[in-house]
Amino acid sequence: MDTPQMEHRYLGNSGLKVSAIAYGNWVTHGNQVDDDTATACIHAALDVGITTFDTADVYALGKAEEVMGRALEGVRRESYELFSKVYWPTGDGVNDRGLSRKHIMESCENSLRRLRTDHLDLYQAHRYDLETPLEETMVAFADLVRAGKVHYIGVSEWTAEQIRAGAALASELRIPFVSSQPQYSLIWRVIEEQVVPACAELGISQIVWSPLAQGILTGKYLPGEPPPAGSRAEGDTPEAKMMSLMMNDELLERVQELAQVAKMLGCSTAQLALAWVLRNDNVAAAIVGASRPEQIVDNVGALRVELTDELASQVEALLAPSALTDPALTQKFAPSERP
Repeated sequence: MDTPQMEHRYLGNSGLKVSAIAYGNWVTHGNQVDDDTATACIHAALDVGITTFDTADVYALGKAEEVMGRALEGVRRESYELFSKVYWPTGDGVNDRGLSRKHIMESCENSLRRLRTDHLDLYQAHRYDLETPLEETMVAFADLVRAGKVHYIGVSEWTAEQIRAGAALASELRIPFVSSQPQYSLIWRVIEEQVVPACAELGISQIVWSPLAQGILTGKYLPGEPPPAGSRAEGDTPEAKMMSLMMNDELLERVQELAQVAKMLGCSTAQLALAWVLRNDNVAAAIVGASRPEQIVDNVGALRVELTDELASQVEALLAPSALTDPALTQKFAPSERP
């Protein structure tokens, strides 16, 4: 089957367009796969029309940015959108973390060097910094924008109230605050109540991470069986521990029912889950990762899935009673690691 034509969407109220499927390298590059495979995945993403690439300075302690920079070297810079983030510790120093002016400026320079570029299309605050005045953070971002090192700014996992405060300062400083990067999937819908309405009002789009719930929504994890060898849920890594909080037989059984709906539609379970995420008008892009190039091709097939309102409601009802509706588990699984 031919790969569907890539869809591009405006990022917030800006003139910047991003590919509806974006490629990210949170877990994979520098950790899960070797550099040659990582490069092959990035080239596969380019081949299927993905133009948006997301990374962060903290992923594999900078190595993920280095891998992405090497893989994209030689590709016409104007033909793709390159995103990175700042906040998490990148060293042992007391100022090697947070959203102080010092850390933002130094981290941006280091990201540019590792990514082998002179600018980032989007620079994002990877979390909200409770210890640094918001005005200091936003002025630092503004100076990077005016210096031409950053074109647009965004945030990741900020609350609606924090986004509103940041947007007000960005407006005063006349810099384009265009995006929010939260976790969002069929089994993690926390942003729908407050973040999405606030962002829609402010002209800010969502660029969502983990739309496949770390692979759970691919259907490869089966109830009553151990995780497949080599999967993210195997072993004693932080990602495996995080996934163990999510996965129980009830949820995995419901995902298998989701797989039957996907089969009826003639698509993969992952494609159905991605198609559902992309139905949200406030979502500009869904970030996917890959450990094999063929996974990218499958993910982009989500653009071909036609999901009616009736089918979307059925899918939502199928997964709504999952264990993640338990408030205690929601608190345990609140995003704090480094996606």
